[in-house]
Amino acid sequence: MCGELGKLKWRCRRGIKELDVLLTRYVERRFSSASRVEQEAFSELLESQDPLLYAYCFGSETPPAQFAALIERITAPER
Repeated sequence: MCGELGKLKWRCRRGIKELDVLLTRYVERRFSSASRVEQEAFSELLESQDPLLYAYCFGSETPPAQFAALIERITAPER
């Protein structure tokens, strides 16, 4: 699992600082406890182009239904 998380963190490096922070934080704090369905959705979400992913995460574009709850978890404020 450690190697898998390392690969995911690498895939989270998008070159847009805001996305890098959100996606890496999700992997570090929530991915391991997420359901298998959510983990698969996250991997699929990472296939999105950067501008679209940014738009989903920062609210300028409505994400597809299969990503909506995941985007909410990714962008939820830290507690």
